[in-house]
Amino acid sequence: MSAAVADPTESIFDRLAQLHPRLIDLSLDRLRRLLADLGHPERRLPPIVHVAGTNGKGSTCAFLRAIGETAGWRVHVFTSPHLVRFNERIRLAGALVSDAALLDALAAVERVNAGAPITVFEVVTAVAFKLFAEVPGDLLVLEVGLGGRGDATNVIEHPAACAITSISFDHREMLGDTIAAIAGEKAGILKPGVPCATGAQPPEALAVIADRAAALGLPLLARDRDWSVAPVSGGLRFEDRHGVLELPHPGLRGIHQYDNAGIAIAALRAAGLGAPESAFAGIARAEWPARLQRLAGRLAGILPPGWELWLDGGHNPGAGEALAAFLPSWSDRALHLVVGMKQSKDPTGFLAPLLPFATSLTAVAEPGQHLALPVEAIIAASGGRARPGPTVAAALAALPADGPPARVLICGSLYLAGEVLKADAL
Repeated sequence: MSAAVADPTESIFDRLAQLHPRLIDLSLDRLRRLLADLGHPERRLPPIVHVAGTNGKGSTCAFLRAIGETAGWRVHVFTSPHLVRFNERIRLAGALVSDAALLDALAAVERVNAGAPITVFEVVTAVAFKLFAEVPGDLLVLEVGLGGRGDATNVIEHPAACAITSISFDHREMLGDTIAAIAGEKAGILKPGVPCATGAQPPEALAVIADRAAALGLPLLARDRDWSVAPVSGGLRFEDRHGVLELPHPGLRGIHQYDNAGIAIAALRAAGLGAPESAFAGIARAEWPARLQRLAGRLAGILPPGWELWLDGGHNPGAGEALAAFLPSWSDRALHLVVGMKQSKDPTGFLAPLLPFATSLTAVAEPGQHLALPVEAIIAASGGRARPGPTVAAALAALPADGPPARVLICGSLYLAGEVLKADAL
C-alpha cells in the first residue's frame, strides 16, 4: 500500500482526541457509561479469549485466530496498535473491517457519546464491541491494549478463557517499576472461575498471577506444570491433561513462538469450545506482520543481490532477549542491525542482548515515526557503537556491498515497523 493513501478515520480520531486530556487513562467508568448508552454490546459477544502480557500478545492472538479458522469458526479479532491502516485492529468473521462499516460505527458511537469525556482507545473499543455484537461469530480473540486491570477491554465480564503471555519491563510509568507490579496489572484480567493459561514467566510474575488465580478460585494453567510445549523433529509437541498433540512448526519464527503457540493451545483447550484436535495444526498458518517478517519490496531492493531484509517490532528488554535467543540460528551470515525506537522505551535494555550478534548497528528515526527516539539517544545507549542512519533507506544504502551476502534486521519499534512496511510497499 502506498504511504500516500489517506486513512479516512483520521479526522474522526483527531476530533475525539479533544474529548479527554490524556491519551491513556487506565479506568473503566467512562467506557461503561458509553457501552450502557449503546445497549451493552459487550454483553452480546461470542465466546472470548482475553489476552494480556508484555511480549507475545499479538502472536498469541494470531495463533488463536489460525486455530479457530482451521476449525471452521467465524473468528473476530481485536488487536492494537495498527501498523499501516487502522482497519488492521478489527477483524470481523475472518475479514478486516471495511472502511464503510468502520466509519458508520465510529459515527454512531461518537453520536451516542455526545461529546462526553472519553479517550480515543475507549471509543475504539466501543466501536469494536458494537461491530462484534452485530456480526455473527464463533470466537472473539481480544487483546489487551495496555496493562490489564484498567484496560478498556477489561469491561467484559465472563470470557471463556484468559491468556497471559511473557511479562517483562514496559510502560513503567503506568504499570509500575517491578515485575511483580506489572504482573499484578496483567493479572487484573482474571475473572472468577475463568481458566487462564500462562507461558514461561519470571518467578516473581508467576507468583503474582498464581496468587490472584487462587484468590479468585480459577484454574491457572502454567507452562511446565500443567502443560508443556517443545520443538521436535518436524514440528511441535504439546501436552496437557487432555493428552498429547503432535503438530507442525508454528507459522511464526523464533523459539519464543513455541511458548506463544502453547499458550494459545492451552487457553483454547481450557475454554471448552469444542475445537477438534485437527484444528490445532492451524498454528502453522499463523501470520502476523513485523514479527521476524522477511521483506521483499522497495527497501529490500536497496540491498546487494543475495542479501536478506527482515523486520521485527520488538521494542523492550524482553523482546530483545527473545530476539537474541533466535539469532544463533542466523550464524551463517553477518547480521546488520537497523534500530529505531519510541521515546518512552528502554534502548539500553533492548540493545544489550543483541549487540553480541551484530556485525554493525545503525540508529534511525523515520520522518513519520510516532514519538521517535532521537538517533543520538540510540547511539548513546549502544555505548557509541551505533552509527547514524539517520533513515532506514540511508542506512541500507550505506551498508558495505563487498563480501558474501548478509542479513539486515530492522527492529526496535512497532511504529518504525509501520513506516517500514509502508516504504517497502511503495
